[in-house]
Amino acid sequence: MIKRSCLFLSLLLVVVSNAVGQEPGTGLGESWKRYTVEDEEFSVTLPTLPMMRTTKVARKSDGKVRLERHLKTTPNVYYTIEAFENPEPKQSLQEFVDEVGLFGVFKGDSATRRHLTIDGFDGVEYSSANKDFPWLVQFLATEKHLYRFIAIGPDAERGAMMKFFSSIKLGKEPDGIEVSDYTGEWIYTGREVDVKARLLTKAEPNYTEDARKNGISGTVILKVVFAKNGEVQNISVVSGLPYGLTERAIVAARKIKFTPAIKDGKPVSMWMQLEYNFNP
Repeated sequence: MIKRSCLFLSLLLVVVSNAVGQEPGTGLGESWKRYTVEDEEFSVTLPTLPMMRTTKVARKSDGKVRLERHLKTTPNVYYTIEAFENPEPKQSLQEFVDEVGLFGVFKGDSATRRHLTIDGFDGVEYSSANKDFPWLVQFLATEKHLYRFIAIGPDAERGAMMKFFSSIKLGKEPDGIEVSDYTGEWIYTGREVDVKARLLTKAEPNYTEDARKNGISGTVILKVVFAKNGEVQNISVVSGLPYGLTERAIVAARKIKFTPAIKDGKPVSMWMQLEYNFNP
């Protein structure tokens, strides 16, 4: 007999190894490339083209309006770069750290704080003490900008996270492919929304006869979008199982009913991770 499948909704991290489509931040299988942004002072390598959004934000300390750019991509690791203009009177690096903080629900251990220098510019780094779920944050100050680089991922992707941080270059004329603002629908992560998507009903996938005969057990992990229109979209396989179990999990995922995430009082689309556990 099959034991009841378990569905886990991850609201903090999306981990993927295959994807549908080639939209920024979703298409996988691409080689790491170097990216930059016009009028910025950084470049960095990423495994996929990032989505970018440019807004104007009032600085908390004095209300001075400054340009903010948010870049993100979510393949095997959640990578994000936040770039802030630093108008006069300029914020110090520590003032910047104090204002924007780390991120989301994660708290930094002061014992992990370390000073760093990249291309002659000062920075500070914080890391997690969780060996199974590492994250790393670097704050950097250049002549005209302040930056926060973040990577969150499973321990198996620690090498990729280090590759991301070691690739950071700072200076007046950074090289790389220029990223433009993403004009499609912005897909949020759990930490970016005001109210996360809420599961209403879920279908349990059936065990296949071939999988039972071969004693197959394990977990199918899917990356999906809980779209603002109430549909499950952009289903991609992170980790699959043979003998039709992956296909059964996908069918079950499409039947999920949920209330969409909310941002600024409006429904928005949100990345989710689903896990279906199969035991014969």
